[in-house]
Amino acid sequence: MFSSYGSLCDDFYVDMNVNTQLELPTQRDTVLAFFERIGKQFPTMGNFYRRENGDFCLEEGVQGRKHRWVTLEVDRICSGCANPVDLEDAYSLHRLVLDLSEYMLGVSRLDIDSLDVIFVMDFDYRGNHDEIIAEALFASSAFAGILDMPGAKPISFAPTVVIALDQDCRTQARISVESRTGVYEVRNSKYKEAEPISLYFAVRSYPQPHKKFNATESFNRQCVIAQRLMDEKIIPGFAGPLANAIAQRR
Repeated sequence: MFSSYGSLCDDFYVDMNVNTQLELPTQRDTVLAFFERIGKQFPTMGNFYRRENGDFCLEEGVQGRKHRWVTLEVDRICSGCANPVDLEDAYSLHRLVLDLSEYMLGVSRLDIDSLDVIFVMDFDYRGNHDEIIAEALFASSAFAGILDMPGAKPISFAPTVVIALDQDCRTQARISVESRTGVYEVRNSKYKEAEPISLYFAVRSYPQPHKKFNATESFNRQCVIAQRLMDEKIIPGFAGPLANAIAQRR
């Protein structure tokens, strides 16, 4: 069902975060060697820079809507792919980052605090995002009742839910919907150009203290879980209603 992910939204992302216990290396040779190795595998990723906050970033030149990046933060490695050709197109970058981080950055199984696989869907809409979210996701809930009051307008409908997927709560799923509409815009009915409503769906895994944590194996398992839940729950229950609510106002 992957082809339907991108067809429902304006931009679709497949991201990965490796959250570490210790700070990541910042030595010049180590950082450059890490990013140069990524560049050999993905030659179009040639834009390297350091952000004002100290993060290191390697990006791909935007090719149409497709775009890849990898960043090294203080205690987190992030990689992402916008509008990939298919899921494996994005997964190949994430697996390379996992492989390289172990022997080039010293990120051992003891150092990994958690591993995230994240699907993001952006829905462009110029208008009250909270109104769209309330209509799409809360119309049949108790929350909809408070909007029946005269003059009531939704100004903060940004649900976030986290659920455990196993008995020891070490595999978790997080669903959140982010509005980018401010109170000033609602008050004056002046909205920014096509700001996106963002739907985030993440599957996180925490290492078990009595088992050796294999990051690549965990990543593959999390991808299977994420794809299944996207197909069975997120697309029909969240993405579809959001897309339909937006389409009815265009």
